[in-house]
Amino acid sequence: MEDPAVPGTGGPPANGNGNGGGKGKQAAPKGREAFRSQRRESEGSVDCPTLEFEYGDADGHAAELSELYSYTENLEFTNNRRCFEEDFKTQVQGKEWLELEEDAQKAYIMGLLDRLEVVSRERRLKVARAVLYLAQGTFGECDSEVDVLHWSRYNCFLLYQMGTFSTFLELLHMEIDNSQACSSALRKPAVSIADSTELRVLLSVMYLMVENIRLDRETDPCGWRTARETFRTELSFSMHNEEPFALLLFSMVTKFCSGLAPHFPIKKVLLLLWKVVMFTLGGFEHLQTLKVQKRAELGLPPLAEDSIQVVKSMRAASPPSYTLDLGESQLAPPPSKLRGRRGSRRQLLTKQDSLDIYNERDLFKTEEPATEEEEESAGDGERTLDGELDLLEQDPLVPPPPSEAPLSAERVTFPKGLPWAPKVRQKDIEHFLEMSRNKFIGFTLGQDTDTLVGLPRPIHESVKTLKQHKYISIADVQIKNEEELEKCPMSLGEEVVPETPCEILYQGMLYSLPQYMIALLKILLAAAPTSKAKTDSINILADVLPEEMPITVLQSMKLGIDVNRHKEIIVKSISTLLLLLLKHFKLNHIYQFEYVSQHLVFANCIPLILKFFNQNILSYITAKNSISVLDYPCCTIQDLPELTTESLEAGDNSQFCWRNLFSCINLLRLLNKLTKWKHSRTMMLVVFKSAPILKRALKVKQAMLQLYVLKLLKIQTKYLGRQWRKSNMKTMSAIYQKVRHRMNDDWAYGNDIDARPWDFQAEECTLRANIEAFNSRRYDRPQDSEFSPVDNCLQSVLGQRLDLPEDFHYSYELWLEREVFSQPICWEELLQNH
Repeated sequence: MEDPAVPGTGGPPANGNGNGGGKGKQAAPKGREAFRSQRRESEGSVDCPTLEFEYGDADGHAAELSELYSYTENLEFTNNRRCFEEDFKTQVQGKEWLELEEDAQKAYIMGLLDRLEVVSRERRLKVARAVLYLAQGTFGECDSEVDVLHWSRYNCFLLYQMGTFSTFLELLHMEIDNSQACSSALRKPAVSIADSTELRVLLSVMYLMVENIRLDRETDPCGWRTARETFRTELSFSMHNEEPFALLLFSMVTKFCSGLAPHFPIKKVLLLLWKVVMFTLGGFEHLQTLKVQKRAELGLPPLAEDSIQVVKSMRAASPPSYTLDLGESQLAPPPSKLRGRRGSRRQLLTKQDSLDIYNERDLFKTEEPATEEEEESAGDGERTLDGELDLLEQDPLVPPPPSEAPLSAERVTFPKGLPWAPKVRQKDIEHFLEMSRNKFIGFTLGQDTDTLVGLPRPIHESVKTLKQHKYISIADVQIKNEEELEKCPMSLGEEVVPETPCEILYQGMLYSLPQYMIALLKILLAAAPTSKAKTDSINILADVLPEEMPITVLQSMKLGIDVNRHKEIIVKSISTLLLLLLKHFKLNHIYQFEYVSQHLVFANCIPLILKFFNQNILSYITAKNSISVLDYPCCTIQDLPELTTESLEAGDNSQFCWRNLFSCINLLRLLNKLTKWKHSRTMMLVVFKSAPILKRALKVKQAMLQLYVLKLLKIQTKYLGRQWRKSNMKTMSAIYQKVRHRMNDDWAYGNDIDARPWDFQAEECTLRANIEAFNSRRYDRPQDSEFSPVDNCLQSVLGQRLDLPEDFHYSYELWLEREVFSQPICWEELLQNH
């Protein structure tokens, strides 16, 4: 994997001169201005409007259904309708589907399923297309998009009640094992959409059923609610001695990535896999409910806040301006000029204050009216800032300095207080007391956090405050329980593991999990917009490329939009799938989460995500790779327009692309989960120069995305050096205001970084040993275990009948003489040894 270093941030300026453009002081400003204008042109305007984005489990229902189909497949809607109408006319005379009674509709579906059990592949495909037309909402009899979506849900519930899903599951097994189709695709120089026709029809029907039945609405009848729970149970647990459905889809992903089945429609497989995992395990809001229940079961105090609601109430910050980042030190004036006089400390504080992200005074200070002297010093500070510190971040959107615009009437006020309740770990309290005891009384008491004898009164108050904000996570309890089970396996007995859908999925994934993670990351790499086309990379476009390549320019434009949209949907499905798996496994057991995380890290997931963000994220989020008139269900109601430039550009008028912003947030959350409390992985962020990459993502004015970017910057701030922190005061201020505070965390200073002996390899090895011990104890227990019960009762053992060989009866006296009586026993030696 290529090093995702940022071009243009770590090297010299555009003119190639290492001193910042020109040799004299007069040439430097021109070099800086040229570089800034070049950055503005290449990265777009900094002035991004606040994006009204609501994060959730998925996009709107119609949008999720439309992403199942590529624009190349649009001609097949007519084909599906024709297959249904031909079959329907032979079975029902003089009526349409919507005119039939429910019993007649069920009888017709039963006939369709019977006609699927034929030998001829061609006849099977026609019947499967007729079923797909029903799942698509019998759009030929509908007048509006709302009607299509309504009848699509109705028909999907009807299809499920008649056993359609299990029938299609059998057909899917047949198609996966179809060696003729695999060998035919392997021989072709270029695989097209025609090679996956049967698979696409089967997967489309199954996806429509999962997505429509998964959707829960208050107006749904009671029968639909019962069917939904039954369907969830069928997908979650092993039915008829078969593996859960998600594992079959995982095996399709690995088979595709191994090159054995290049014709698999991988986008449909990934979308179905994501929706099945979300349906069976639960989405993000359901996860929060499960977390509250789990804490109550373990006897832990309830959560201080609902993280989803807190993030929703946060507002986006103005992005910082973008200078040379890592190359700033080359253009910055020498430190001697920055120090100034001793008496200018107030000015330096004012400068730092003016770099606050809201151009306000510190939120932690008491609000007092500024005196004239302070306002004058603030004005002097701003002038000095413009003169000497012009390389520090200056937001072009910040109002003029106080000397030009008085603050009295127009100053904006914001609510005081922090968005998050601070948290303290048990380790933090122990570390604080250890340092205090060493300082004041000269010795420590280990993990004792109650004895405060000999410590001064302020230390007592500090410990009291720390304990008030102490947070015990579910993971802490699980790790402690695991340590006890490892120490006392016999006395504690066998652990009772509840058979939840998450537990069953982990058991099924356990032995092939490394292959699953590598396969998903391979596809994610191929779908990333920053990846270059390579001959040895996997072809993820098999289900979007037409049989005949486009001839005209307009056809090429349409295919280009389709390919970009196809890749965006793949990124969306993989990022959400990985995040859901990590969150559910972490709630189920921390070592299941760590096992998946470690394999993602070993497969280079961290540099891959950074490589993804090493682009103009603002352009990626605002990209319009969609043609609204070709989206389902619009394309089924209206006649397809003639291909023109206007019809291609007639997209929605939204200010951003929902799926791309959703993908970016998910990837940032994934990166946070992999690196949190892991110093070795945090150093990977530093080594791969992630700071300028992440900092550019702050240009997107969306609170949730900014929060996860700031979290990633916070954990590595102490490693970036004083110069970086001094040059990025706006970012530091945003971290203070938006990210949760950890008491006693010196993230903004890093004074003892050089002296701290981190052994990163040992950290990962210890974690791996704990994971292997957990998996071995819980999932690899053989029948003849060394901990199997032993009969230690003398009478019971002597009373057992033991079958001896026949010749033993004749020679047992010789055996006693040789093995027992003739062997001397030194009792003193036995006593000494034991």
